[in-house]
Parts: sequence; structure tokens; C-alpha cells
Amino acid sequence: MRRRMSSQKSRDTGVEVALRKLLHASGLRYRIHRRPMKGVRREADIVFGPVKVAVFVDGCFWHGCPEHATWPRNNAEFWRTKIEGNRRRDVDTDVRLAEAGWLPVRIWEHEDATVAAERVIEAVAERREAAALRRATRRAGKFI
Repeated sequence: MRRRMSSQKSRDTGVEVALRKLLHASGLRYRIHRRPMKGVRREADIVFGPVKVAVFVDGCFWHGCPEHATWPRNNAEFWRTKIEGNRRRDVDTDVRLAEAGWLPVRIWEHEDATVAAERVIEAVAERREAAALRRATRRAGKFI
């Protein structure tokens, strides 16, 4: 069990790298492994700062995927507590980001990278359009 856990990558996983390649190929630019908000010690895997979109690629084991989570038999109570704590932290992170105007996007490691990239591209495009509309409305208000 220890060998299995220590071999798990926490960043630059295959799914994460595939997602980043697809996003970059679509013309999007981003930062990786950044804290979206100051004062909150939570790091997003991909951050689109200007439009406030934070992407998290969650591992099925570590974040308790409803489809693929496995519960180890050895030290079961420790692992259940750990994974449930990760789930609570994820929800807390999403709430904090939303309250600060961010859009958290959660991707499971088992998701197809192309489908996940489409979700992220759509989210970023919607946020850009909304920001452009707000700017246009403010400019129009100055001329009334």
C-alpha cells in the first residue's frame, strides 16, 4: 500500500497534461499550479486569472470519485477519514472561490480529456463574453 501511495503523482498527471495540451492547442493561455486567491492555501491545477476560472483535476482515489473510488481494507478508518476530509475541503474550496467571483471547474481523472477540455473552453468563453458585455454596458451608460 505504501509503495502504491508514494508512486501517485500529485501534479502533472497524464490527464492533467493531456487537458493542458488540448487547451493550449485551442488558443487558451493559463497558469498552472497556482493559488487562485490570496490567503487561501488551495492550489488549482489550471488557472485562467483574467476571467477567474480555476480548474481542478481530481484523482478518483484521493477525492472519492462516486464512480471509481475504492476504499482500502488496510487502515480503513484512516483512509475513509482522509478521503472524506478531501471531499469536504473540495466543497469548501468551491464555495470560497464562488464567493470571490471565481468559477471552479472540477474534472475527474477518468474523464475523457477532449470532453473535459470542451467544458473548460466553454466556461472560459462564457466568462469572457460576460466580461465583454459588462464593459460594453458600462461604456454605453457613460453616453446616456
